[in-house]
Amino acid sequence: MTSSTEKPLKLTFIASPRPAAQAACDTLTARYGQADLAEADMIVALGGDGTMLEALHKSMKRGLPVFGMNFGSVGFLMNDFAEDDLQTRLRAAEPAQIHPLKARGERIDGHSFEALAINEVSLLREKRHTAKIRISVDGRVRLEELAADGVMVATPAGSTAYNASAHGPILPLSSSVLALTPISAFRPRRWRGALIGNDSKVRFDVIDAELRPVSAVADSREFREVAWVEVETDKDHTLTMLFDPGRPLGERILIEQFQT
Repeated sequence: MTSSTEKPLKLTFIASPRPAAQAACDTLTARYGQADLAEADMIVALGGDGTMLEALHKSMKRGLPVFGMNFGSVGFLMNDFAEDDLQTRLRAAEPAQIHPLKARGERIDGHSFEALAINEVSLLREKRHTAKIRISVDGRVRLEELAADGVMVATPAGSTAYNASAHGPILPLSSSVLALTPISAFRPRRWRGALIGNDSKVRFDVIDAELRPVSAVADSREFREVAWVEVETDKDHTLTMLFDPGRPLGERILIEQFQT
């Protein structure tokens, strides 16, 4: 229970469309109240990892911490659900701070775009043609032509998601690196990706972009028919996720590396 000398935290609850998450949201808001996002001290996300990403994007403007409770299929970024003593639980939670990625680029029609991503920025072929992409790091071409279904840059926090499914490395949360991972590479067949410093800038230039159209995806935001994309860590934004004591995000990522 919250101490009588402590003001209750003002909470904004965000829930996925799943019936169980919606029902839990109704129960928790009735019990703890629902604060407007502009006045909240914290966001509580009810759902899966996608709901956590949605909540983190909503938190960026004010830098609010986010505590997630799992109602999804994986819930790697979430805590277990419990209705009781939520205020006490939130005050005892351990923070994990991360920086998102910033992607900026241009479509083949000349329109520019910019977006932030917490997990990864990926380039994906749009049609039957294999994507062909030139990869540069800090202004130097490192791979003249990658022929693949796509390629991504993943953060340590996002390295257990799409990146791991594409056989990319799982990165410790405290590491100062990003994963540069191909998606179903055809040529060069032996290239399995690279680890790059989190202060690096990666540039992807799409080769034959009109014949071989490629989309850029920053978390859930998609930009079609891109000509080029640059990706770097956005250190102007610091995001905070909260976890129950004893199972912080760094420990979860470490455990994931030993799964068989």
